[in-house]
Amino acid sequence: MFKDTLGARTPGGRPDFGRAIATFSRADTRKAVWQLINTIVPYLAILALMVVSRVRGWPYPVTLALALPAAALQIRVFIFFHDCCHDSFFASRRANRITGYLTGILTFTPFEDWKRSHLAHHATAGDLDHRGTGDIWTMTVDEYLAAPRLKRLGYRLVRNPFFLLMVVPFWLSLISYRIPHRGAGRPAAVSVLVTNLALGGIFALAALTVGWQTYLLVQLPVIVISWTMGVWLFYVQHQYEGAYWTRRDLWDPVEAALRGSSYYKLPKVLQWFTGNIGLHHIHHLRPRIPNYHLQACQDTVPALQKVQPLTLRRSLRSMALNLWDEQQQRMVSFRAIRGRPRARA
Repeated sequence: MFKDTLGARTPGGRPDFGRAIATFSRADTRKAVWQLINTIVPYLAILALMVVSRVRGWPYPVTLALALPAAALQIRVFIFFHDCCHDSFFASRRANRITGYLTGILTFTPFEDWKRSHLAHHATAGDLDHRGTGDIWTMTVDEYLAAPRLKRLGYRLVRNPFFLLMVVPFWLSLISYRIPHRGAGRPAAVSVLVTNLALGGIFALAALTVGWQTYLLVQLPVIVISWTMGVWLFYVQHQYEGAYWTRRDLWDPVEAALRGSSYYKLPKVLQWFTGNIGLHHIHHLRPRIPNYHLQACQDTVPALQKVQPLTLRRSLRSMALNLWDEQQQRMVSFRAIRGRPRARA
């Protein structure tokens, strides 16, 4: 399917559109600055309005209603942070680093630490022999059937929609990213410390002004909603019908990008709030393309338009796909393997 739909190929066997997409890798300072303004300013304004709603004693459902657009804007801020991790948001690496740290504080994410794991994810996406860094736990059917009962129960728990979309976002945003990861290196540990100190300072300032209860009632729902949506987006970017997984000796980065990263076609409003990250096939093909050039790249390069989009309706079915079947070369559900004999470890 991949070779048939992506047009002409170079003598080396790769799709011949490298030059066509290379021009979209150039950062545009004006677009980047405008994105920061049209997102962070309304985000902070809504947070301020949420604080006012608590101080003046408005019904809490009003505050929660305001948390929805605030969370959507926070996702967009995270996309800027994500671009900074790829040094694509600005042309200057220093500007990307500074902006990355600041947007990381706004999204509760340590810049260097997340950058390390995310770049590892890009280098191994779809590689069955290098799973476990910056990705969602995925087992093959044979691995699952050979695993001890406790491990299988743990895997089913992690892949459960409630756990994945309610517990995992809370764990990542408020616990996991507050702790330096062993072996991550000094820059990653420093970024965790800097982010924690900044968040602690914001909390202290809020406690001294509007009260710590008000801060928690405003910030927590925004974090929970945005991270829940963020985990969902990350999930459907690589866990869907038609996904790509293979062993290292057969792994191809172009195929991993165009077959193993979804083209999540969202309504225009949602596409804006998610910073075009639904065009994930292009992002994995050329990570240096900033979010504000992804749609233009999609519209310009005919080969990219042949990638089948993943719609909202189809994406909901992805939650039922839990295991990679190496024999059938596709994602399958737990129900699909019911009755298969246990494999020996």
